[in-house]
Amino acid sequence: MIKYKDLKKNDEVRTTQLGTPVSGKLLESPKQGRGLRKVILIHSNGKEIGMFNEAGSVYAHEVSEVKRDGTWHTVTEQPEVKSAKDLYIRNFVALQ
Repeated sequence: MIKYKDLKKNDEVRTTQLGTPVSGKLLESPKQGRGLRKVILIHSNGKEIGMFNEAGSVYAHEVSEVKRDGTWHTVTEQPEVKSAKDLYIRNFVALQ
């Protein structure tokens, strides 16, 4: 297991923002200044599931795995979504 705060720019990750886990690459480090980002920029490989490859933002809790030394490790201790607005947006997107 690898902690969310230990992820680095250019790490290969798997995310769940498209519903099905897809691989991608971190375009920025989650650790910024004194805190952790709740939303990070990645390049998703959507072609794996018949969509387009595209760069965009994903919530921290949607980063599920990171590839280190050729093996996939589970990502833990991601920051939680706390505001009602964020929860509304997350649930709205999940319904589509």
